[in-house]
Amino acid sequence: MLEKEKVETLVVTCIDALHDLYIVPALDAGVRVLTEKPMTTDKDKCRRILEAVNRTGSHVTVTFNYRYNPVHELVKRTLAEGKIGNILSVHFEWLLDTVHGADYFRRWHRQKTNSGGLMIHKSGHHFDLVNWWLDAQPETVAGIGRLAFYGEENGKRHGWGRRYERARGSAEAKGDPFAIDLESDETLKGIYADAEREDGYYRDQNVFAPGIGIEDDMALLVRYNTGATMTYHVTAYSPWEGYRVMFNGDQGRLELEVVESQYREVTDPQLTGGQIHGNAPPPNPGEATVKLHKLWQKPELLPIKMEHGSHGGGDRRMLSVLFGPLPGEDVDTGDASKQSATERDGAMALAVGLLANASFKDGKFHTVAELEFPL
Repeated sequence: MLEKEKVETLVVTCIDALHDLYIVPALDAGVRVLTEKPMTTDKDKCRRILEAVNRTGSHVTVTFNYRYNPVHELVKRTLAEGKIGNILSVHFEWLLDTVHGADYFRRWHRQKTNSGGLMIHKSGHHFDLVNWWLDAQPETVAGIGRLAFYGEENGKRHGWGRRYERARGSAEAKGDPFAIDLESDETLKGIYADAEREDGYYRDQNVFAPGIGIEDDMALLVRYNTGATMTYHVTAYSPWEGYRVMFNGDQGRLELEVVESQYREVTDPQLTGGQIHGNAPPPNPGEATVKLHKLWQKPELLPIKMEHGSHGGGDRRMLSVLFGPLPGEDVDTGDASKQSATERDGAMALAVGLLANASFKDGKFHTVAELEFPL
């Protein structure tokens, strides 16, 4: 197809574990390549992509859409301007709720062979943001991760579990707040239910079924080449969704809090916006704050512009940079557009997730040097 159709640009958005199968041939064919995050899912596939970059002299654009969120750009500017001095440490807490968080356990992400787990899938959001914010590279990672809430045994223990394989056609799934009904929503029905005969993909699997292979509760400790450290925790079963990031510097502290959804109701899993993340604003949206604490001064709330849906407005801004603005719009010129992410950024974000998974297995600290990336 690359040769016959004279393809100029390839956008890779398939299952994460298959990205390299499309990226590498396109690079060898001289095609412009853009890939969704994460760039890939394991170190061998990452090496394969990096070797193709070195062989061809081309680059891969990794679409880190959260960089383009204006609230995140404000954080970037504030840190880069030295408002809190040299950054010494970061604490990052991310809460995925029982709709968005649970969704990773209903679909193909629930197996590490497909997604690498949430440490890999979310590396393109969380770990890239920290790398970008700090203008730093990770060096050492240690972590603890487990399946604490979802899965068969946990469902039995805390009482949420029910016995069914998938929701469609199951009487047991009726009234289950963790089940989704693919046929009750026109979009879900068209994308998934009606397409099952084509690909055999079940989008509505039971989050408390046996055989789930990824973690839902993860804690990390990361050290960067600047000397800064990060403590990080993500949970995928919270009653509300959002994140808190605190930066401690030798001249002060910067605090970011974003509440994407204040709470969830039992009907929310049926909403399209909850299942096609970023496609629509979440229900019960909250607020965002960015607070600057200079040493020996009163704290200052920085003015922000928060957008709900479309990853905080990041998707639209990113697309205007990658493909040009829509009619009547100006191309985005924010902080992220000045630092387009390449395969190097993709590899450095991925590195934290890969080393986290390794540490989950053996309980040891691991270094980025172990990955032997040809950067």
